[in-house]
Amino acid sequence: MALRIGILGAGNVGGALGRVWAAKGHQITFGKRGGSNAEAASGAEVVVLSVPWPAAQEAVKSAGDLAGKILIDCTNPLSPDLKGLAVGLTTSAAEQVAAWAPGAKVVKAFNTIGAVNFGNAKFSAGLADGFYCGDDSAAKGAVKGLITDAGMNPVDVGPLRNARLLEPLAMLWIDLALNQKQGTDHAFKLLRR
Repeated sequence: MALRIGILGAGNVGGALGRVWAAKGHQITFGKRGGSNAEAASGAEVVVLSVPWPAAQEAVKSAGDLAGKILIDCTNPLSPDLKGLAVGLTTSAAEQVAAWAPGAKVVKAFNTIGAVNFGNAKFSAGLADGFYCGDDSAAKGAVKGLITDAGMNPVDVGPLRNARLLEPLAMLWIDLALNQKQGTDHAFKLLRR
């Protein structure tokens, strides 16, 4: 089912998701700094927050009333040196985003793998997992479909508070890619017996 998706931020993550989803038939509108976030969000069923963490609060505020909408939080609250998280373990960026957007159905997703892998997430061990969490089952169902459309295997990891675990997992991906200089050609997979 095609969705109307407003993407706040057209950088690496937002741009990649927009291209992949548009190719799957979804209607994409980008919001950028300077006032068009409200336009992108107003007609959208799903709003995607894909800006750097320092810009997240302003992006949510400038999007207007998000009550009743699915709000996918792709952010990672990285420290400026990219070696740690500015928020973590006792709360999460996703929980903060939910506080900034009362009534929105926040789902954490698309934060534990590099944007370069969206639409190209097949590895020798199979499809990369797209982990997601949230408190609204219908919203999570819609996001599950969008993860599949982005070429990943959706893995529901529970309530929104589990973003406290996904964000450090994302930090590990980023550390391996940048600080350990392993590049972006890797992903995480939950193996089951």
